Parts: sequence; C-alpha cells; structure tokens
Amino acid sequence: MPRPTLGIAIITHNAAARLAQCLEAVSFADEIVVVDGGSTDATVGIAEKHRARVIEARDWPGFGPQKNRALDALATDWVLSIDADEIVSPELADSIRAAITDPQADVYAVDRLSSFCGVWVQHSGWYPDWIPRLFRRGTARFSPDLVHERLVLSTAKPVVRLSGKLMHYSYEDFEAVLRKLDAYSTAGARQRHAAGKRGSFGTALARGAWAFVRTYVLRRGFLDGRAGFMIAVFNAQTVYYRFLKLAHLNEPR
Repeated sequence: MPRPTLGIAIITHNAAARLAQCLEAVSFADEIVVVDGGSTDATVGIAEKHRARVIEARDWPGFGPQKNRALDALATDWVLSIDADEIVSPELADSIRAAITDPQADVYAVDRLSSFCGVWVQHSGWYPDWIPRLFRRGTARFSPDLVHERLVLSTAKPVVRLSGKLMHYSYEDFEAVLRKLDAYSTAGARQRHAAGKRGSFGTALARGAWAFVRTYVLRRGFLDGRAGFMIAVFNAQTVYYRFLKLAHLNEPR
C-alpha cells in the first residue's frame, strides 16, 4: 500500500516571529499550506522559503472559517492543523509519523504546553491542554466561530492521545498581551451580538470578577506565581471588555 501523506494547515497574519521555527519542525510533512490574512511583515517570504504553498485571503471571516480554508486547500490523507506560534517537538513529530503509518484512530489529540511572557504555564486552566489537531482528512472541520474556534468531529471513533509536546509561544511580551486582549474581546462581543445576546456594565463587572476567581483560585493559577496572577487579570479584563463592547453594540444607533 502507498505511504499515507500528511499535510500541515496554518493560518497567519504578521506571524514572522516564530514561523520559521514552526515550519522547520514540520518539514517531514508532504505538503504545507499557509493561508495568510494580509501580512505586512516577512511572513509570506518565510513561508515560501520553507516550501509552503501560500494562499492570500485578506477578507478575514474569522478564525474558524479561515482555518477551514487551509483544510480545504490540502489533498493529503492526514491533516495536522497548527498555529504559527506552535512548535512540534521531536517526540511529537515521531508520534505523528507513527500514528499515520499505523493508525489506531481517525483523530488524535496533542499535549499543548503554552508560555506567557516567557514562562511555561502549568496551571491556570492552560495545562493540561489536550486538543485534537491531527486527523484523517474529511473527519473534522473547525466551527465557524470568529474566535475560540474548535474542531468539530464527524467520526464516532474515540480520540487517541499522542506523546510529545506542542510548544505554544502564545504571548511573547506585554504588547502581545494587550493586542490580543483587545482583539479577543472585540471578536467575542461581535460573535455574541450576532447570536442575539446582550451585555451591560453589571454583567461585564460580574463576569470579569468571576473569570479572575475561576482562573486564579479554582484553576490554581496561584501555583504559576506572577504569570498565574497576570493570566487571571488578563482573563478578567478580556471578559470585562467583551461584555462592555457587547453592551455598546446593543445600543440603538
């Protein structure tokens, strides 16, 4: 039988910081597709240098639809969907090759470990973080969400876990934290507004406070030290501004 093929699906926008490292870690794949949302940095050049096929899609329909564009552009037997700031460890690469050579499932989950301003986070609701990312083509697609998209499976077979880590450089510095806070709160507000939901100052305050308590206390963010406190504040602010922005969208024009 012919050897099963593997494709890598990535979406980018000004992702030059980690993209070369990301692509080098998956150089064993048969095909790499990068759907770029109009980068103004070196992202496209880096992707092309690492033999990725770049598709420009500047209209930005949201994270879920954009990732589905990358999936649709691949014709390989298997797909690994990763972000431009995620690095496949050597152990995980070996697990991926073994999984598609002798498949025991249609969908596999990876063990993602994320960093926050240079600190690897072990609690705070960030870890453990098993997420389905490797799948037989046609057995999964991303939800159509603007933000916080998820992989929707069309197979009843159980998801199997792979060994090795997916290293996620999610927030490199404080500037990235502030950019994502604004972007995520805006996208979340728009998504809720489209679903007919409403917001208010009281809701924003209550939800924000609960987000802090849930992250720092219930999810043991205090064990992550200063990083855990910062993540709890970040979560609280994101939720707070999400509902304030939603309230603004609900105001009569």
